[in-house]
Amino acid sequence: MKMRLVLYIVGGYALLVLFAFLLADSLVFFPRGELRTDPSERGLEYEDVSFRAGDGTLLHGWFLPGKGRGTLLFCHGNAGNISHRLDSLEIFHRLGLSVFLFDYRGYGKSGGKPSEEGLYSDVEGAWRWLAEERGIRPETIVLFGRSLGGAVAAWAAEKHSPAGLILESTFTSLADIGKHHYFFLPVKLITGDSFNTLDRMKNITCPVLVASSPEDEIVPPEHGRILFEAARQPKRFLELTGDHNSGFLFTGQRYIQGLESFLGEILEQ
Repeated sequence: MKMRLVLYIVGGYALLVLFAFLLADSLVFFPRGELRTDPSERGLEYEDVSFRAGDGTLLHGWFLPGKGRGTLLFCHGNAGNISHRLDSLEIFHRLGLSVFLFDYRGYGKSGGKPSEEGLYSDVEGAWRWLAEERGIRPETIVLFGRSLGGAVAAWAAEKHSPAGLILESTFTSLADIGKHHYFFLPVKLITGDSFNTLDRMKNITCPVLVASSPEDEIVPPEHGRILFEAARQPKRFLELTGDHNSGFLFTGQRYIQGLESFLGEILEQ
């Protein structure tokens, strides 16, 4: 009887692991298709952009012209789409930046289905569009990534030479964040080395700003500190206030001042 119970438990756990492995992408990506609004709602002028990812997938984004200070390439998180990022667009616009905010494959109006390699191909296409189609010099482009987008932005920063990299509420790796939330599963076996931001830090040579909140309920605050310690100089740390999705809003003026100070160092030398 006891042996049968053990077999049931082991078999059930094996099925759970198999289920998690087969549906891994569904546990990582939460795209929304419909755009609920656009920048004109906030009085912001913008250009609707269609462009190709590195592998040819057709993607969609918005380009907001700034005041000539520099250009921010915005890599958003794993849920929603670009229409959920208007608060950030307003902030960066007030800082004088042009902004290119794009949707990964499978998000918003972008074609395809999301995957790790797919997202890297997407940001490569966005970078090429800025550099080749718009003629924007790489040394004036700032890569920004929030949450999962930080891993995407770090990939691009390792490959190219931007003016700087901003990692906001970003985890060290998918396996590390998975262990925190699904400690009962062999997460490393399921995710492999996916979205490993930490490993890229040693190869990133541009200035880095890491922003993290001790109140983040999704990404433990030690992830931000670990990324900051791994980054090369010059680097800055900005402590946020509030939860994972709204920390930048709760932090308020101190957040804006932190961005302003970092941008002043990397774009106005």
